[in-house]
Amino acid sequence: MRPSLESLRVLEACVSAGSFARAAERLFLTPAAVSLRIRTLEAELGQPLFERVGRRVVPTAAASVLAGRVHEALSGIADALAEFQAATPPLRLTAPPTFASRWLAPRLARYVSPVPSSIEIDVSADVRDTHDFDVAIRTGRGGWAGLDEYRLTPVDVTPMLAPSLLGPRVLDDARALADFELLPHPDWQRWFAAARCETPADLHFASVDYPTHELDANAAVAGLGVALLSPSLFQPLLASGQLIAPFSCVLSGPAWHFALMRADDVRLAPRQLCAWLHEQAQETA
Repeated sequence: MRPSLESLRVLEACVSAGSFARAAERLFLTPAAVSLRIRTLEAELGQPLFERVGRRVVPTAAASVLAGRVHEALSGIADALAEFQAATPPLRLTAPPTFASRWLAPRLARYVSPVPSSIEIDVSADVRDTHDFDVAIRTGRGGWAGLDEYRLTPVDVTPMLAPSLLGPRVLDDARALADFELLPHPDWQRWFAAARCETPADLHFASVDYPTHELDANAAVAGLGVALLSPSLFQPLLASGQLIAPFSCVLSGPAWHFALMRADDVRLAPRQLCAWLHEQAQETA
């Protein structure tokens, strides 16, 4: 019977460590499990591998030779894997700036890829040629031709402002937002409709239209206006009290954040990353 590679690895650890107990520590096994593995290996090979000398258990000459050859083989496997991983190109992941910093970054550090590969992040919201990325996180309603879609989170927004800007006032009517300077956002009118309020005709908008929601949030924290922001992405700012969301109305959808990959990409790594991102979104939901 040909012994398993795991049994040979235990033998090599016992010989190199000098004792079953130290080998068990290296292998994260119990000494009893190591002893059982060695006894099984001796039965499979038909000869003893260790002998007792006084209070010590020492390997036989044949076992020492075998363990040395196993060590060389395991080192060769490790070198081959290192070469393979070095030759494997990184996964190219592209994501919009705010989603990348607020949702993706805190989670991606926990990702352990079953397929050895690094991840190269490109922070961008631009539409790219499908061969310029392996996984893309984009916002829309779905239906991208030639791409497999993994639904993540709905796009949600609600007005947020700094407590210093609100002062002692209590906002209980969406029309009161006309008293504040609003930071530009394409969904203000849709939010007023969702709040069942006709869009006030006398709204005041800031002259600066920031290119990212992250900058909108920074401006709102600084008291420069009321921003229409995602309560899910910017929950830490609400929890810390840097921003408040005075209205219960949250505009959610119809657009979603999606993880996308080419439908004809047969590699396992991008599909497993997309599936993991989808699982993370489900847990959050």
